[in-house]
Amino acid sequence: MTVLIFGATGGIGAALARRLATGGTKLHLAGRNGEKLAALGKELNAGTTVGDVLDDAHLSQAVADAGTPLTGLVYAVGSITLKPLGRTTDEDFLADYRLNALGAAQAIRAALPALKASEQASIVLFSSVAAARGFASHASIAMAKGAVEALTRAMAAELAPKIRVNCVAPSLTRTPLAAALTATDQMAAALAQAHPLQRLGEADDIAAMAELLLSERAGWITGQVLGVDGGRSTLAGRG
Repeated sequence: MTVLIFGATGGIGAALARRLATGGTKLHLAGRNGEKLAALGKELNAGTTVGDVLDDAHLSQAVADAGTPLTGLVYAVGSITLKPLGRTTDEDFLADYRLNALGAAQAIRAALPALKASEQASIVLFSSVAAARGFASHASIAMAKGAVEALTRAMAAELAPKIRVNCVAPSLTRTPLAAALTATDQMAAALAQAHPLQRLGEADDIAAMAELLLSERAGWITGQVLGVDGGRSTLAGRG
């Protein structure tokens, strides 16, 4: 089993890489931060490709470096743009869409020949609880993540039966990307109270679901958006 992870140096991408490495999966890691990527690659005995997912050449190089066949593709790349609509620019909307949705589509397209060379393969994308629930100041990121969910279903239909495509939709998770939202204990505690399970997510909570979706244990799961969100998408919280 060979899995290519874009965004491998992010909180969730790195947690997933460590989980997969423990299980003996061959990994190839791609990301922008060359120093962090090199350290993680050395730790996990994984190949690495440094670059920006917004660069088609980087996507193609990472796929070539990962090799063929490819049994898993993970696009663990994202953003958190929180602004009222009146302060959200066209550039904000386009940047979020480009990174989250179009970037995922381009990564799949680049990896498709290598994925099709495998007898069975799995793609995992990432959305957000904000695509299913309405939150103030989330217009840009909610729109972008909603597009990721639509992409998941379209690709699952198009690529069946050999390639499964699923999406994980977390709520607020303790990662470097969300650090500004959990900067103080008071902020983190208040946000935790909005979840029925009364805590924030950890990167490994999300990585555990992604690991399952990549595995043969999820062999009859495709086209799904799976909330790993402390119950926030479907249950009434306390805050």
